[in-house]
Amino acid sequence: MDRKLAAILAADVVGYSTLMEQDEQGTFERLRAGRKELFDPEIARHHGRIFKLMGDGLLAEFGSVVDAVECAVCLQRGLAERNLNISEDQRIQVRIGINIGEVIIDGDDCYGDGVNIAARLEQLADPGGICVSAKVAREVEKKLSFGFEAMGEQKVKNITEPIQAFRVKFDGIPLLPRRAVKQGKYWSAVAVGGLLALLIAGGGGWYALQRPAAMAREPSIAVLPFANMSGDPAQDYLGSGIAEDIITMLSSFPDLRVVSRSSSFAYDKPMKVQQVGEDLKVSYVIEGSVRRAGDKVRVTAQLVDASTGEHVWANRYDEEGSDVALLQDNVANRVNDTVAGLRGEIRKKEEADAWSKAAPVLEEYDYYLRGHQLYFRFTKEDNAKARAIWQEGLAQFPDSALLRTKIAFSYIHDIGWGGTDDPWRDTELAWRLGTEAQAIPHKSRLETLFCHWVMTALYQWHEGDFARSVVEAEAAASLVPYDAWARADLAYYLAAAGKTDRAIEYLEDSIRRDAKNMDWYFGNLAIAYYFADRPADSVVMLQKMKAPWDINLAAAYARLGKLDQARASIAKLLKDKPDWTIQKEAVFPTTKQPQYVEPLLKTYLADLATAGLPEN
Repeated sequence: MDRKLAAILAADVVGYSTLMEQDEQGTFERLRAGRKELFDPEIARHHGRIFKLMGDGLLAEFGSVVDAVECAVCLQRGLAERNLNISEDQRIQVRIGINIGEVIIDGDDCYGDGVNIAARLEQLADPGGICVSAKVAREVEKKLSFGFEAMGEQKVKNITEPIQAFRVKFDGIPLLPRRAVKQGKYWSAVAVGGLLALLIAGGGGWYALQRPAAMAREPSIAVLPFANMSGDPAQDYLGSGIAEDIITMLSSFPDLRVVSRSSSFAYDKPMKVQQVGEDLKVSYVIEGSVRRAGDKVRVTAQLVDASTGEHVWANRYDEEGSDVALLQDNVANRVNDTVAGLRGEIRKKEEADAWSKAAPVLEEYDYYLRGHQLYFRFTKEDNAKARAIWQEGLAQFPDSALLRTKIAFSYIHDIGWGGTDDPWRDTELAWRLGTEAQAIPHKSRLETLFCHWVMTALYQWHEGDFARSVVEAEAAASLVPYDAWARADLAYYLAAAGKTDRAIEYLEDSIRRDAKNMDWYFGNLAIAYYFADRPADSVVMLQKMKAPWDINLAAAYARLGKLDQARASIAKLLKDKPDWTIQKEAVFPTTKQPQYVEPLLKTYLADLATAGLPEN
């Protein structure tokens, strides 16, 4: 018989007997689906293990108390979402209790006071709520962004000493019974209140428990394009590029919600900071200006409180030569220290080293930014101009991993959006550039990010290696875990490789984070939902698009058995692409490798055949 320290999560269904009496079969099916689709995967994702199942509850152990609390919050959020479209008398609500203590291990089972106290805490929790012991609250209060409300000492059955209990407080996510929240209000409450709390791991409890009132809001920020003060409109790209790279750097910090480029760059003309804050639902805005003279760059940056318009700080940076990346890092770390509360020079030095190692010299970086500005116009003509600039730069800097990845991205853009007359030729060109960039040593973190990102697509498109594509996607996502744009793009390749749960997680989070998400966010999520066998949700996402993707609508409608709608979608598709066939869709976009991993591809093509897409 062994003993070990473990975090124990106890959960049970509220009103289980009543639910079973009213609808035994329906309740059983909903409970089984909830465990299969929510509890099992969330507990596994947080490195836990269910060691006991009862008819109306379960017990799980975790090696980390942080994992246990995060998992509990995700479970309650997931149940709240699942209950949105279910009548009140059929909703499954759960109470959760968490304790940390020594347990006795007997085979796969756990016993002892550590388990018993968790079970008693669960009985003290509100429906839809979480109750934890004082030990748990102390352990996680500086590691997670959840507040705790003291419930005092609680005398419970079969435990001699009273238990000091705490109720977990969600920032912006109601813990009241669901009847207290009107349907349709849940998502707006989440958006305003800060769902970021569910995603932060480490360092975040400082906010809820120790922040002064002036900083008691969600730690969120938008970076606006930096104004060009050079007097030369041709230099506009520099301010946008510097601001974008600051967004990328800040997106690696777990304690900030950073609005994506697509949202914050919509404000390319002067506007009151308070209006920007209200539109984008952020508490801070960073704005600034850039003046370039020769190889010297002067950047001014200021962090502004979005609710009052007051400057939190302002600074000026003068850099030259190869130190362009350093000035971005200086700004990013200053913002992060002020807003996110990170402490210690070691962390700052680690971030600085990671982003600025082997930084490109100013002229190389200049080529990158000039092309980047054109690339983000998302037209065939501007993409070609961007590629020409990057190719010119590569001729000047033949060892540049940065420029190689950007040229490869330009080919991927053409392939994916029909901008090439020879997709396979361009796929091979992109593959060569991407693999060359990967082989270049001593890359900066930005270059490393781009290498993983571009190879995520190319391992699928050129090699048909879906497993390696997933590895590259996860590596890229780990570098910018809070970048909505990057993760929404990477999620498509995860879905294509059959990693639908991960893809849905990335995309749903990206849509929550990005105040002005784009059509393709919804389109990619629709694909992930379809392959997760959620065709109704897929249709909902596609219908949110300004221009829904007909091919995906057809497949989803066919899966739902709505053949009239499916055939209408195919008819619309064929009006624009009269020569499109199942064979072409199978190897789109490269014309060589399968578009999706088996067996997803087989199912997808069968649905399209049912919808009426011609075979040849």
